[in-house]
Amino acid sequence: MGSKWKKAKLALGLNLCVFLPRTLDDMGSPPPTEVSERLSDAALLSPVASSNGLKLAKSGSKSSKSYMLFLFVPIQQTCSICLTKMKQGCGHALFTAECSHSFHFHCIASNVKHGNQICPVCRAKWKEIPFFSPSMDPHPRRASPNDAFMAVVPGLPLPPPRRDLNRRHVVPLYQAPEPGVFDDDESLNQLVSSDNSAADNCPVKTIEIRTYPEVSAVPQSNSCSNFNVLVHLKATSVAAATTRTQNLNTNHPGSAPISRTPRVPVDLVTVLDISGSMAGTKLALLKRAMGFVIQNLGSNDRLSVIAFSSTARRLFPLRRMSDSGRQQALQAVNSLVANGGTNIAEGLRKGAKIMVERKEKNPVASIILLSDGQDTYSVSASGTNQPQANYHLLLPTSISGRGNSGFQIPVHAFGFGADHDASSMHSISENSGGTFSFIETEAVLQDAFAQCIGGLLSVVVQQMQVGIECMDENLSLVSLKAGSYPSRIMAGGRQGFIDVGDLYADEERDFLVSVNVPAASGNETLLIKVKCVYKDPLTQETTTLESEEVKMQRPEIAGQVIMSLEVDRQRNRLQAAEALAQARTAAEQGDLAGAVSILENCRKMLSETVSAKSEDRLCVALDAELKEVQERMASRHVYEASGRAYILSGLSSHSWQRATARGDSTDSSSLVRAYQTPLMAEMLTRSQASFLGSPSGQRLLQPLLSYRSHPNPR
Repeated sequence: MGSKWKKAKLALGLNLCVFLPRTLDDMGSPPPTEVSERLSDAALLSPVASSNGLKLAKSGSKSSKSYMLFLFVPIQQTCSICLTKMKQGCGHALFTAECSHSFHFHCIASNVKHGNQICPVCRAKWKEIPFFSPSMDPHPRRASPNDAFMAVVPGLPLPPPRRDLNRRHVVPLYQAPEPGVFDDDESLNQLVSSDNSAADNCPVKTIEIRTYPEVSAVPQSNSCSNFNVLVHLKATSVAAATTRTQNLNTNHPGSAPISRTPRVPVDLVTVLDISGSMAGTKLALLKRAMGFVIQNLGSNDRLSVIAFSSTARRLFPLRRMSDSGRQQALQAVNSLVANGGTNIAEGLRKGAKIMVERKEKNPVASIILLSDGQDTYSVSASGTNQPQANYHLLLPTSISGRGNSGFQIPVHAFGFGADHDASSMHSISENSGGTFSFIETEAVLQDAFAQCIGGLLSVVVQQMQVGIECMDENLSLVSLKAGSYPSRIMAGGRQGFIDVGDLYADEERDFLVSVNVPAASGNETLLIKVKCVYKDPLTQETTTLESEEVKMQRPEIAGQVIMSLEVDRQRNRLQAAEALAQARTAAEQGDLAGAVSILENCRKMLSETVSAKSEDRLCVALDAELKEVQERMASRHVYEASGRAYILSGLSSHSWQRATARGDSTDSSSLVRAYQTPLMAEMLTRSQASFLGSPSGQRLLQPLLSYRSHPNPR
């Protein structure tokens, strides 16, 4: 018995929730792997880790005198399934499992109804399970402490679901059979939530346009080929219109509400990998991250979840994230069990089907895709990450823009761990207009989601098109350096267009326009004029905004040439992105030494530029990124495990000029912040604060505490 108490005291010192031993008669110990797995999962997911006492509980079975020694958590106040408060006398029955974790009875009964007899917190296998007696109302809102709620019988088969003729749904939404057409989305109703209450009294969002010529003056006798003009755009927000939205996470009163301008609601579909490789900690962290997303969506935002493995299923249709909608969404996500293969194409097909067939549409729509593996059903190339693989088959034409309808929904893809197919995930996001993020460290999955939705919940400009027109009849456009944004120069070279699409609040875009400038006879030359046409998502009105004409002085005698720092730093960014693309090509061909040489040459070139000599923060961040990629090309194994995904997430970030998760989210943090908006940073801070609220979160995220929001280095 002394060894048992020694183990118990050790557990208390570790501040973890564990089992010791299952019976007093059985002096055997569980396999070490089982103990360690339960320890790690319990430490990770327990809302509150405490060591306030030990309890020796007798089993409910009369045929056995078995006892269970376990740590209990008397200060646990939050249901680990629905993430809402638990308190006796508040009209909700409570259930405490044999592993000591407590839940709302209706939450855990719904969970085990699907055959899941594993604790969603510590993954202990239960012998005794809760279920509703025939006299009980299965609807969560009707559970009462006066009901005979604890029908807990060891080994009893789970009862079949009971039809309630007084209810619209026979079973929870995520159990319902899928209809042939996904037009069962919940009605939008009137947009009268606090998110939009101040919209009518606010000035319309606008775009700030700034232009910077490469140099301010060129002698009259000189002609310039490929003369660069920087077009800088920023989605501005009026300070007087800024409001405080309701703090959606009411279960954490210590967290401050996120300040944001009035916004439009979103339709969000998450396509989640629940294949066998996601079992354990990965799936637990995914559920936690989805809980954060659900809790931070507004009452007019709609969410649907697709879970895929060998096949795909819709857990529930597009539902508004009201109190009841959030509760059902949390229960559906927490019921997920990992098994099977990886069929990304089928998951995306159903996600696209939801978006295309919805009967009503919120102004903003997006898909989030997460996978830790490689599609084993649709990609035919032998091996992984092969250039010849038919990755285009993974993305439905209905959301890629390749179809005749031109319908396009951005897919923000998240590659999880070292075994995901980074090339396919990057291809999916690139062809749909979304971003690709590489989640190397499991503990930052929620942060990656938080940063993404921080942008999606702040769209202030839609369908923006940028037009560039040459003002001098002798000028002609040479190129529009716009990354992945579609661009074109019209016949004659006098006009060009860039399709930018949506912008988040305070988001910036920089485009380099190259023109051929002939010799001049006057004192100045008119270069270009910029015009932006976009739709305001709040008012649905189309706005046109024009810049002033960009001029260049033409003195007779050459003076001192001063290079524009703004132009130089953007040119450095484009050159660094080009070096990354070239290095990736060399690495895929097996030439890691050549790839490292390309990156090293780019670093040397950057060090000689005007912005580097002025210690520009973006230039410093670019150098750190290139150095990090060099280290991830130390060997073929390192490149396959993380180098490829790190490069592709960087290329995605540069090409769209939008923040992505990179590695463990601490590497090249200055570069991440270069594209991060204030609302992204604020949502990220909230995510980290919620995870750091538990001792397990502090243990897992200690290396990441320095990753906080900082001023934009741009």
